[in-house]
Amino acid sequence: MKKKVTSLIVFLLAVLVVATGCGNGDANGDGLSGRVSLNGSTSVERVIASLIEAFNEEHPNVTLTFDATGSGAGITSATEGTADIGLSSRDLRDGEDGVDYIRFAVDGLAVIVHPDNPVSDLSSEQIAAIYTGEIVNWSEVGGEDAPIAVIGREAGSGSRGAFDDIMGIDGYVVHDQELTSGGAVITAVATNPFAIGYSSLSAVGDTVSVVSVDGVACTEETLLDGSYPVQRPFILMTQAGTEPSEVAQAFIDFMLSPEATEIISNAGVVQVR
Repeated sequence: MKKKVTSLIVFLLAVLVVATGCGNGDANGDGLSGRVSLNGSTSVERVIASLIEAFNEEHPNVTLTFDATGSGAGITSATEGTADIGLSSRDLRDGEDGVDYIRFAVDGLAVIVHPDNPVSDLSSEQIAAIYTGEIVNWSEVGGEDAPIAVIGREAGSGSRGAFDDIMGIDGYVVHDQELTSGGAVITAVATNPFAIGYSSLSAVGDTVSVVSVDGVACTEETLLDGSYPVQRPFILMTQAGTEPSEVAQAFIDFMLSPEATEIISNAGVVQVR
C-alpha cells in the first residue's frame, strides 16, 4: 500500500511539473516566450503593428516593441545590435554594410495632389522638375495657372531618401514645406488646392487624389509587376554575422510566411518572399 501511495505522489508531481512548464509557454504550448525589439522607419509602422498583433495571437508570451524612429536609426540599431530587428523603407547605401537584410515587402510612394486639381498624370521627368524648382506653375503640366506648392518629407526620412533616389534629385530638391510624417504631408496637400506631395500608398485616403506616373497608376498590381516607377522596398535587418534570438527568428519567419501575405496586403503593401 505504501508503494502505491508513493507512486501516486510521484505521478502527481510529474503532472504538476509538466503543467507548470506549459503555463510558462504560450497558448499553443510551444514554450515560445521572450522579448523582441524593433526599431526603424515610420513608414513600416502600420504593417509592423498588424504583424505584431497577429503574431501575438499565436504567441501571447512574446513581447514585441517597435520604436518608429526612421530608416537611418533602424539601420544603425541593427548594425550596433541595440535592436533585435531594424527596419528601413529605402535601399541600403554604400557604407551601410553592418547588417544582414531581407526585403519583406514593397511599397508604392503615391504622388498626391488636391482633389480639385485637374492634373491626373505626370511623367517622372515632370515630377523631378517640380521638386527641383524647374517647373513652378501648374500650367506647365496641364493644370491651372497657379504656383505649385511643393511638399515633401524631412531630410533623413526613408520616404524622402527613397523618393529623391528614385527621381534622381538627391541634393537638388526645393521644398516649400518639409514635414515629419506622411500623414502631415497628406494633410498639407488636402488643404492646399495647388500643392503636390508624396506618401506611402497604404496611408493615402480620400482626402487627396493620387496621380499616375508615366501613365501607370499606383496599385498593388503595378507594384507587384514592377511597372509603377515610384516604389521602394521595406527591409528587415539584423546585425551582420549574428544569429537572431529564437523569438526574433520566429517573428522574422512569420513576416516572410504565406500566413503573413494577407496581413501585409491589408496594410497597403505587397509581400516579397
